[in-house]
Amino acid sequence: MAVIRSVYGSLSTEPERHDVTLFRFPADFLWGVATAGHQNEGDNVDSDTWFLENVKPTVFQERSGKAANGWELWESDLDLVAGMNLNAYRFSVEWARIEPVEGEFSEEALSHYEALVDGCIGRGLAPIVTLNHFTSPHWFAARGAWLDAEAPELFARYCGVVMDRFGDRIRLAVTFNEPDLPEMLTWAGLPGFIVELERATLAAAEKDAGVERYRAGNVMLHEEFAGMRAGMTAAHIAGKAAIKARRADLPVGLSLAMCDDVAVPGGEELVTRKRAEVYDYWLRLASDDDFVGVQNYERLRYGADGLLPSPEGAVLNGMGTPVDPDSLRGAVEYAHAVSGVPVLVSEHGVSTPDDSIRAGFIEPSLEGLARAIADGVPVLGYCHWTLMDNFEWIFGYGPKLGLHEVDRETFKRTAKPSAGVYAALVRAARGL
Repeated sequence: MAVIRSVYGSLSTEPERHDVTLFRFPADFLWGVATAGHQNEGDNVDSDTWFLENVKPTVFQERSGKAANGWELWESDLDLVAGMNLNAYRFSVEWARIEPVEGEFSEEALSHYEALVDGCIGRGLAPIVTLNHFTSPHWFAARGAWLDAEAPELFARYCGVVMDRFGDRIRLAVTFNEPDLPEMLTWAGLPGFIVELERATLAAAEKDAGVERYRAGNVMLHEEFAGMRAGMTAAHIAGKAAIKARRADLPVGLSLAMCDDVAVPGGEELVTRKRAEVYDYWLRLASDDDFVGVQNYERLRYGADGLLPSPEGAVLNGMGTPVDPDSLRGAVEYAHAVSGVPVLVSEHGVSTPDDSIRAGFIEPSLEGLARAIADGVPVLGYCHWTLMDNFEWIFGYGPKLGLHEVDRETFKRTAKPSAGVYAALVRAARGL
């Protein structure tokens, strides 16, 4: 197989050189890209994240503002997706837009997302809809978010409204995006000032909102992890029940942040403990679902004394860890081994301003995924993160993970070489 390489050798981005005859993917495999509402749409003014971006002090380095202006440019964005030979598109609906005031549902927002779903179908794209991609309504955060006793009921009501409007036309439903991320970040070695700044951000939000407890899905206090986890667990179960009550045949799951954690001799205990603290609870919960989403960006190696340093000369991603295409296979295999359910690769990519790294990363990653499938792991599809450079939460617009770059003034999208590489690989894999 000809492999497009930058990490391991010379780079080629010529589509005619791609040969994926050794790939083995199911005929109904979903080939897509993933995006998220707050990160792309812009002006999500009724959300908790928008509120937190604008308090002082704030842990957010930049404000989202217009983001990538995806709210207005959604039709041409769908054309980009379809133009890459893909047959699926994962996106989120923004609860804050649909229910900007508690108990009041926006006809404009529902019509917008319904048009987006229909736009996918009209272009041959299976809509994969995420119902909570970190952000929630401001009013919900002012109630304490997932710590509030009524949170599961409120989330289920919102899920029901979405389903009643266009649930008959979506392919997969993802209730939560990366509910395990707070626990994962405790293993990331973040400097203490970030943790303190998160606490100060929430305190500022409480003051500005005039409430005793302002909480959000992506800015959490360590002592509240257990309570937030319990709330999200109950909300996932309640939301899934609301979805299934309206359409029993619709596959429902949640998506998890998952490194591929590897132990060298002496590191086995650390890897086991990390998996238990970060992934295993959610993977066991997913065993009652129709699938589990895996969101993988890195492989980490642990020895007896902790995380091993990067090898000299290794190509590093934006997180400072080695770029390793085989990490996807490892994460997918572990997710299935624990959950026992099919896997959707709901996100996978690399943070780097050097697109040659991304272009050379995709094919060997897919080769590894194909090996996992050949070894018996049921995989529903693959969604690359992300369609275009966007707002990356507390890090603002610095990290680059897109297949397209975006002009911050005009919002013009320009395909990177990696977009052509991915398009060619999918065309060959689908036999187009």
